[in-house]
Amino acid sequence: MNVIDLKLAQAPELFVQSLHETGFGILDNHPINQKLVESIYHDWLQFFNSHEKQLYLYNKDTQDGFFPASISEKAKGFQEKDLKEFYHVFPWGQIPPSLKDKVLEYYDSTAEFAARLLNWIEEFSPDAISSRYSEPLSSMIKDTPKTVLRILHYPPLSGNEKPGAVRAAAHEDINLITLLPAANNPGLQLKLKNGQWIDVPCNFGNLIINIGDMLQEVSEGYFPSTSHRVINPQQKRQNQSRISLPLFVHPRDEVVLSERYTSGQYLDERLKELGVK
Repeated sequence: MNVIDLKLAQAPELFVQSLHETGFGILDNHPINQKLVESIYHDWLQFFNSHEKQLYLYNKDTQDGFFPASISEKAKGFQEKDLKEFYHVFPWGQIPPSLKDKVLEYYDSTAEFAARLLNWIEEFSPDAISSRYSEPLSSMIKDTPKTVLRILHYPPLSGNEKPGAVRAAAHEDINLITLLPAANNPGLQLKLKNGQWIDVPCNFGNLIINIGDMLQEVSEGYFPSTSHRVINPQQKRQNQSRISLPLFVHPRDEVVLSERYTSGQYLDERLKELGVK
């Protein structure tokens, strides 16, 4: 999988081609502030390693706040919960005051870039596909309250993990697209059409974008929601935490994805499958 340099004139078309072929696109020279990302990694690792996180336990109805490892997601088809804890940031939700300014700056800049990416996806969709979009892709997320920034913490491995438990079992995302700065440690893999698992390029500073189930639904499968996972680290990294910052870009609930679903119906169904609602 090639890393696409956004300084190239043909970068938008190459990016959308990569999404069609693999469900993933890797960008370099993107507008997301890397120093801000590094600062958030540092600050939120301290938060996850403190007792303060227990003051912000998640709201089951609104899904904002801290999700401890004890109620972490269980990927569809897997028996063991993922080895992770995470925090859901919404601009309207609960956020620790000392962490709020930086994380909302990141949220806003990344959500703005997501709209630009959706414009590219629509521009380079075949006419037969784009003609079926119920509205322009970027307008599906206009004023949405559902786009969520997930701050993920994969703790060091203790050696006492249950057999088969991994940091993130194979899964597909629910939303339209996900924007993910390369994490502070490797581990992310995607599944090719032939069933082979490959490492996703993760040079610190790259921005990884992948298709979610909602865009697969909207595009009638033209853009595939590709299975991906985070494998457990090799021995030399087992005592290290891993932090990542995926922004899950969601439409408004009333947006029509297909004859089968609105966005709200689809999200509700999947959250119940994951056991977090």
